[in-house]
Amino acid sequence: MTDMTEGGPARTPEIENFPETTVHKGQATRRGGGDPSTRGRTTIADGVVEKIAGLAARDVLGVHALGSGLSRTFGAVRDRVPGGSKSVTRGVKVEVGEVQTALDLEIVVDYGVSISDVARAVRENVIAAVERMTGLEVVEVNIAVSDVKLPEEEEEPETRLQ
Repeated sequence: MTDMTEGGPARTPEIENFPETTVHKGQATRRGGGDPSTRGRTTIADGVVEKIAGLAARDVLGVHALGSGLSRTFGAVRDRVPGGSKSVTRGVKVEVGEVQTALDLEIVVDYGVSISDVARAVRENVIAAVERMTGLEVVEVNIAVSDVKLPEEEEEPETRLQ
């Protein structure tokens, strides 16, 4: 139902609560014009990209863990503290600009896998996930293989809190 008022634009009840919207001859127009996607700015924190990259890297077959031995040891201690949580950003460093990002990953691979194949798969998976989820262009993904997980090694070093 359209309410016609003398000398003013017609207003419809559905858009009555939006004063920036007016109806002229049955067509709604918004003041301010232009594409809504250009009205404002979106910023993405480094931590967001780190989490996306960390999860994408862990999804690749042959990646045992992320981070160096020392960071994994400290992480194991932190994970055992009540209220602590597993860090998906361990072993991931990013630099985020306005439209581009660069990533550094430190990974541990399983023994017997082709390191070059795992690195390529990690790079592809991380680039696809980050670009799809953030819209940022990934300019580089540097991968450092810091260790190889041998089959007979313990899963995590035993660390006791006293």
